[in-house]
Amino acid sequence: MRVQSILNRIEKHKGFVYEKVGWSDAQARVLQVEVRPRRGSQPQCSGCGQRGPGYDTLARRRFQFVPLWGMPVFFLYALRRVQCERCGVKVEVVPWAQGKRSLTLSYMHFLATWAGRLSWQEVARFFCTSWEQVFRCVGWMVEWGLAHRDLSGIRALGLDEVAFQRGHRYLTVVYQIEAQCKRLLWVGRERTARSLEQFFAALGPQRSAQLRFICSDLWKPYLQVVAQRAPRALHLVDRFHVALNLNKAVDQVRAQEAEEMRRQGMEPLLKHSRWCLLKRPQHLVGPQAVKLAELLRHNLSTVRAYLLKEDFEFFWDCLGPWGGRRFLTGWYHRALRSRLEPVKRVARMLRAHPTLLLNWFRARNQLCTGATEGLNNRLKLTLRKAYGFRTFRAAEIALYHTLGALPRPTCTHRFC
Repeated sequence: MRVQSILNRIEKHKGFVYEKVGWSDAQARVLQVEVRPRRGSQPQCSGCGQRGPGYDTLARRRFQFVPLWGMPVFFLYALRRVQCERCGVKVEVVPWAQGKRSLTLSYMHFLATWAGRLSWQEVARFFCTSWEQVFRCVGWMVEWGLAHRDLSGIRALGLDEVAFQRGHRYLTVVYQIEAQCKRLLWVGRERTARSLEQFFAALGPQRSAQLRFICSDLWKPYLQVVAQRAPRALHLVDRFHVALNLNKAVDQVRAQEAEEMRRQGMEPLLKHSRWCLLKRPQHLVGPQAVKLAELLRHNLSTVRAYLLKEDFEFFWDCLGPWGGRRFLTGWYHRALRSRLEPVKRVARMLRAHPTLLLNWFRARNQLCTGATEGLNNRLKLTLRKAYGFRTFRAAEIALYHTLGALPRPTCTHRFC
């Protein structure tokens, strides 16, 4: 079977013919495929897309195609110029490439698909290309997907901030967290009200009015923007963030008490106790369960903080908003009288937003609030796989490519 027959099966283009196939030179193992226009065919104007008579022919250019048996493959073609009635003299458009790109669309699709499975550096090394070429291919696919994605019917959003680089630099991320669709909708710089305003501006007032649920943490700029831009949506606090703040409070109490016991020369009861206090009881392994049982026999500030944290878990099992409000009243009273400043700080923060907590019961069984953290884990893995992106643009493209569930352009053949 000839190479021309394979190309006509997987990469056939109307109006063009594959001719001679050979090596680029005697030493390099690079295949070159000469392409010519079919006899009698007219070139297509790159400006308006209309066909017209040829004007002249430019020098031959090389377009890189998908490797064959590990060998680079290039198309050789001399572009024609068109005498267009509307646009004047224009270079023709060819179906296997776009603009002045030196890669064929099939090869760009091929690299971008592999870049979603491996790191960009690995893809570049394995297919003997550069990181910049892989980046351009992924960017091309992401731009096409963003231009063709469907944003209708969005009902539930998850808002969060994610650490991006050193120096307390963050990204604002917005997810769609419905049962039938969980994807990244938008990513912006910093965790400010201005960043979130840009998302709602892009979403538009009509789609914003159709939102039913918004799940976020208690970051004040987010609360203000949501109240202004989506007042009809039911805004609730993410259960994970409540547990995270309580765990941080317990850990601060433990660290302070352990340091105080060390200064006074007391027995280090809290040594190796961090994770047995932060884990859920059902997730403790044997030694951790024994350590926790030993700690609970002592009257320590850390134990009181731990019991308050575990006590709050009963809030999520209340029958409804009325039972939840009654539980919160009692829990606030106990937490504020505990004389544990980290726990009191969390209690005051939660007491300032009772509606967001009680909305959890109104939205129960209608959306999965844990989807935001699940997508955040995949987001962090994407950033970690690149060992840190130096520019926001590169991070944005990688995140949309991995988490955006974007539509992909059609390709003449699926290579992977």
